[in-house]
Amino acid sequence: MFYTLAQKVMFQMDPEKAHHFAINSLKATANTPLDCFYAQKIDSTPVEFMGITFPNPVGLAAGMDKDGECIDGFHAMGFGHIEVGTVTPRPQPGNDLPRLFRLKPAKGIINRMGFNNKGVDNLIANLKSAKSGALIGVNIGKNKDTPVEQGKDDYLICMDKVYEYAAYIAVNISSPNTPGLRSLQYGDLLDDLLGSLKSKQKNLAEKHGKYVPIALKIAPDLSDEEIQKIADSLIKNEFDGAIATNTTLSRDGVSGLMNANEAGGLSGKPLNSLSTSVIKKLSICLNDQIPIIGVGGINSAADAMDKLDAGATLVQIYSGFIYQGPKLIKDIVDACRVRK
Repeated sequence: MFYTLAQKVMFQMDPEKAHHFAINSLKATANTPLDCFYAQKIDSTPVEFMGITFPNPVGLAAGMDKDGECIDGFHAMGFGHIEVGTVTPRPQPGNDLPRLFRLKPAKGIINRMGFNNKGVDNLIANLKSAKSGALIGVNIGKNKDTPVEQGKDDYLICMDKVYEYAAYIAVNISSPNTPGLRSLQYGDLLDDLLGSLKSKQKNLAEKHGKYVPIALKIAPDLSDEEIQKIADSLIKNEFDGAIATNTTLSRDGVSGLMNANEAGGLSGKPLNSLSTSVIKKLSICLNDQIPIIGVGGINSAADAMDKLDAGATLVQIYSGFIYQGPKLIKDIVDACRVRK
């Protein structure tokens, strides 16, 4: 009931202003009696993934809490893990406004945010101040003005800084909103990046006395051949996990709707079937050697089950969470418990 009322208010606002309002509200109420308006008890449904025991299979996808400001608030809602970021070495404002658009009839969202964030050092300060003990994945990227050929350096800088504070690290080379970024998904650039990150992981594990797994987040706009090559590179470089998928450049299912022609990545319900298809193909290519987090268009428990059936071990939600609220977390966990 509370979320329904809050959503009505926020949907009257500009999408990005509504986002800031939600983040600021969670910051102000987390760890106070006021968190009763969104906190919920989620039954323990443990899942093993990348050597970590997650309390339940539902996570918050990257992009919602870019700077890790609301970890305790999202944890109170019952998320089994929270992926913060995408974070870059240096703060950057992102793309020009407006850059966030609702497609309400389709339960979709288009964004061209452009990795807006306050930088990795600010994120680390927020990770240190979190009190909930939530499992945190840190999604890392490159600064917009870093040439693609030198992008590897930005990922290594972020990895070095966040390693000590992350449960896992997600490598984002699949956002459509940073020029040239998706070229890192192919050929020698991909192999060089993954190999360098894996080598850095080994060094950091020795330095900190703990092993923090790394996962690659891929786009949905890939051919079968490209999916196979990415899978081969993940196996070759002994990556720990994959995250499928990011937002899509496709406009299938939203043609003719207001805002449908805006530039950027489309998320939400229209992405669901495409994302699930990529998960299924990737799972076959990986042959159970590397586990997958399924994300993209989950708007119901049934959508999440489809992702798990396609080969995912965990799922993440973002746009569906905006449209459905915290109840979606409980619905998915309950469905997973029934299945067990």
